[in-house]
Amino acid sequence: MKKALIFGVSGQDGTYLAKLLLSKNYKVYGGSRDAESSNFINHLKLDILNQINYVSVSLNDFRSVLQLIMKVQPDEIYNLAGQTSVALSFQQPVETLESISIGTLNILESIRFSQLPIKFYNAGSSECFGNVNFAVNEETPFRPRSPYGVAKATSFWEVANYREAYNIFACTGILFNHESPLRKERFVTKKIVSAACRIANGVNDKLTLGDINIHRDWGWAPEYVEAMWLMLQHSQADDFIVATGKTISLKQFIIYVFEYLHLDWQKFVVFDESLLRPTDIEKGLADPSKAKNILSWEAKIQTEELIRKMIECELQSKYE
Repeated sequence: MKKALIFGVSGQDGTYLAKLLLSKNYKVYGGSRDAESSNFINHLKLDILNQINYVSVSLNDFRSVLQLIMKVQPDEIYNLAGQTSVALSFQQPVETLESISIGTLNILESIRFSQLPIKFYNAGSSECFGNVNFAVNEETPFRPRSPYGVAKATSFWEVANYREAYNIFACTGILFNHESPLRKERFVTKKIVSAACRIANGVNDKLTLGDINIHRDWGWAPEYVEAMWLMLQHSQADDFIVATGKTISLKQFIIYVFEYLHLDWQKFVVFDESLLRPTDIEKGLADPSKAKNILSWEAKIQTEELIRKMIECELQSKYE
């Protein structure tokens, strides 16, 4: 039985990844700042709460990370921890940079110090690329436009450095936007779906948004965690873009949601200038062909089906 240690196990990706690994007969350890009092509501929703071994760890404390790794001696480590909101990163830039870059560095250094044959996955982000007018690939230079993007770019180069300098099996998955019913409402897709469902159910509500002309590549989170796992099963450590390869505007996303519910979006959507970010990415365009060619991974669920699944789960309080 393989052992996997997931940092950031309580979030959307950590939850779906834990479920995937459990289905593959892994013994799963979930790292959390306080394992006894942390909120694992997502695990309850997917009925995996009692199947995970929860362990307390402070990612910003090297000794804490090293002690845990030496105790668990995992075959694989997945780092999905750190501040996850681009918008919040403008309000908390220091916490964002520390939680992502220092946490990643502490894991890498602990793996190096332990001398255990651990395979390491690090969660990267399309935010590293910034504004581009072409489909980016793994060779495209970074030019982040948010503290979150800066932090993720930093962790990407940390992983690359440890892979080259110490021959550690370390990969970064450069994931484009990926959604699911487990998203919190501070994420715009969940905010849109939840508000539209409330309106469809007769609640007198308005949907307040910032710039709806941005374009993103939105995928289905349960599929994306499979790509994470595949990276660590490959014979050689490498970095991969994970995306659908198709981009639509946020405005079109809104239209799809409201049309599915037989509503006129223009009656309910309100613009709020305060929700605009100091800097933002106009378009997110991806070329995920490397993952398809090497890992045989390809996104099957496109945006319209993603929206349908999120709406149905919202209305029925079901989670996939």
